[in-house]
Amino acid sequence: MKKALHLAHERGSANHGWLNSHHSFSFANYYNPQKMNFGLLRVLNDDTVAPGMGFGKHPHDNMEIISIPLQGDLEHEDSMGNKAVIREGEIQAMSAGTGIFHSEYNASKSDEVKFLQIWIFPREKDVAPRYDQIVLPDLSKANTLHQVLSPNPDDAGIWVHQDAWFHMGTFNQGAALYYDIKRSNNGVYAFIIDGSFEIEGQKLSKRDALGLWETENIQIESLEAGSRLLLIDVPMNFS
Repeated sequence: MKKALHLAHERGSANHGWLNSHHSFSFANYYNPQKMNFGLLRVLNDDTVAPGMGFGKHPHDNMEIISIPLQGDLEHEDSMGNKAVIREGEIQAMSAGTGIFHSEYNASKSDEVKFLQIWIFPREKDVAPRYDQIVLPDLSKANTLHQVLSPNPDDAGIWVHQDAWFHMGTFNQGAALYYDIKRSNNGVYAFIIDGSFEIEGQKLSKRDALGLWETENIQIESLEAGSRLLLIDVPMNFS
């Protein structure tokens, strides 16, 4: 088993007043050659956007882009004609494919929105752009890993053009489980949303992350009540 430890305070950061962003991997003006990606996971940004503010229209192509609001509501509009509000308890996926423009704004004029934006390299280039969002299962059900993303439109959660799986869960203190990695050449990037965990002997606190690969499963234990976890199971290389 190989491991990569990414502590919360070691992330890149940018505070633009209206936007406070933390980057797990090199992004914009933050560059760290040791943190370019984890396998085909390219971006994990932890963003807080001020009321009524946001990202104006900008382009993307050939990337699977996933947004997960942690607090508040995010307004989305794109060149395919989609206009929607993604709320806490929902997940959005956009396949940029051959090219798309979109904007993202805090839908509230009074409260911040906090969300994770995640980019994954697609399995194939130049697919037709697509947009989807769904309501997540009841993540408050304790001690359960809920699948919220997969490569299969008929499987639980939202789907993307990659052999990737996301799981989220909230755990009581002392809750322990194993997670089986989905494919032999995949790894798992474990991101601590809240609380603390011990994963394969490594203690992790809020917003810390641990990448693990060249293993079939990982052992997880919650160290405090209400701890929340995101597991990102992705290929470690292009097949």
